[in-house]
Amino acid sequence: MSTSASVSPPPSPAKQPRRRRGWLRWCGALALVGAAAFVGHQVALQSGLARLRDAAEHRLDMLTSNLDADLARFDYLPALLEMTPVVPALLNAPANVQLRDNANRYLNGVNATVGAEMLYVLDSAGTSLAASDWGQAGTTIGQDLSFRPYVVAALQQGRGRFYGVGITSKKPGYYLSYALHRDQHLLGVMAVKVNIEQSEQDWRKLPGDVLLVDELGVVILSTRDDLKFRPLAPMDATRQAELLRSRPYGQATLQPLRWSPTESLADNAQLVTLDSVAHLASTRRLQQAPWRLVVLDALEPVRSAARYAAITSGLATAVLLLLAVTLWQRRRAVRQKLASQAALQAAHDGLESTVVARTAQLRAAQSELVHAGKMAVLGQMSAGMVHELNQPLTALRTLSESAGILLDQERPEEVRGNLRRITGMVDRLARLTSQLKTFAYKSELALVPIPLVRCIADAQALLGWGLTAHGIVVVVDVQPATLCVMAEEAALGSVLVNLMRNAIDAMQEMPERRLRIEARAQGRRAILRFSDTGPGIRADILPRLFDPFVTSKPAGAGLGLGLVISAQLVRAVGGTLDAFNQEEGGACFIVDLPMVATRE
Repeated sequence: MSTSASVSPPPSPAKQPRRRRGWLRWCGALALVGAAAFVGHQVALQSGLARLRDAAEHRLDMLTSNLDADLARFDYLPALLEMTPVVPALLNAPANVQLRDNANRYLNGVNATVGAEMLYVLDSAGTSLAASDWGQAGTTIGQDLSFRPYVVAALQQGRGRFYGVGITSKKPGYYLSYALHRDQHLLGVMAVKVNIEQSEQDWRKLPGDVLLVDELGVVILSTRDDLKFRPLAPMDATRQAELLRSRPYGQATLQPLRWSPTESLADNAQLVTLDSVAHLASTRRLQQAPWRLVVLDALEPVRSAARYAAITSGLATAVLLLLAVTLWQRRRAVRQKLASQAALQAAHDGLESTVVARTAQLRAAQSELVHAGKMAVLGQMSAGMVHELNQPLTALRTLSESAGILLDQERPEEVRGNLRRITGMVDRLARLTSQLKTFAYKSELALVPIPLVRCIADAQALLGWGLTAHGIVVVVDVQPATLCVMAEEAALGSVLVNLMRNAIDAMQEMPERRLRIEARAQGRRAILRFSDTGPGIRADILPRLFDPFVTSKPAGAGLGLGLVISAQLVRAVGGTLDAFNQEEGGACFIVDLPMVATRE
């Protein structure tokens, strides 16, 4: 008898990726629900913490202002006691019984007015001489209090503040001490004891717990009795020995609190655990004492609300996901079709835009190349021949005519001077002609030290007739007078003459014609500044001032190449040429050149 068993076929290879994608979708959905729950929890938690912090800040504003006011209302007492003859007289004669009785009664009367717990006066050694409670048990009279921190601070620094348990009364209080002087001589110390425990009773009416922590980190006031006179952190042996000597907290054991900060939210707020319970601790420092006021708010209500928000956010996200899956299944086919059409149209549009952009780029590049070729040819042919030779030739004609007049007047020495200048002009023409090669072959100019004072004077001499004819005043200010630059003399002279000639042309129609040339050393650079009183550079020309053939002069008066050539000559020696309009009017050209290196 034979038996047969049914065996299920293995899943086909096509179904395995589909099943894997299904698992991935479910995992993604769960992750999204978890993320929504986490975000809801964090938003609710941070919102709850913000509300707690705002409420705590309001409470701190009220508590600190009240406590500071209570502590500050006794600051006038030192001046009052120093002006009263009773207290200084007792400090000058501490053994006088009558003076001591008078001082005791006076302090009692003052204390009844100001409302302090106790007033007392100590001599310069720290011994109590008189007190407002002289007739009561536990008075400080006769006690040596020189070891108390507030007495030490007053004797050394003139003023002391301290909170602690009284040596004789065994009651805690806030002690203020002031040094009393007469003619810059220390007479003694006046001390005030203030009872601020009433503030503690008022704090108990507010929500949360309130702690007042002194400069040693010890809780001195609290709405919880089990926290008083306990430090927030353990103290070292040295500090414990000091506290044992000065006894600020009486017989307290100073057992540290189970206080542990867990997270800092801001400079004045942090999350802490106190006795294994989480709290928000908001802190504010007092102005009248080196203390901190801490407000504690339990975090459990906030965390409980955050948990409910997380559950609500997760459930809402799960419902939305189910709705989204239903809609996605119904519209998947439509979306795929629309996506295919959009992709095809985008590819077509992108191809067309690319073709149009590339065609425009090619046309622009071709136009730029043609224009650049034309500009290069025109610049090489006309730069030196038209502009640079014009200035020396004009100077040659002026010197020749002047030599003829001087010869008629039988002034041979001055004729020889003009002939020497003409020879110099011919040499300069030769150098200028050789410099035309720099525009085509970019050859390097020979740089030599050139004194600016001499070079500016030579340029003035070349333009002397034009300056005189147009009534232009030239002011030259070179500091220091020995300032030298590294340049090629003919090139620098050409730049100076061109800039001065442009200034002459610009100021012809102006009522005030003044050209100021300044030169200053700035680090390793020399800065030349040409300022005129002309109309300035036109706004439409200023951005293109150093482009070829850009000029504001009428046709035939200029080619617009002078500044182009000058800028190229300046760049060839390692400098820069720039221009701008001055606020008070007129144009200003700045030439930046390398200075001659000096040996120290």
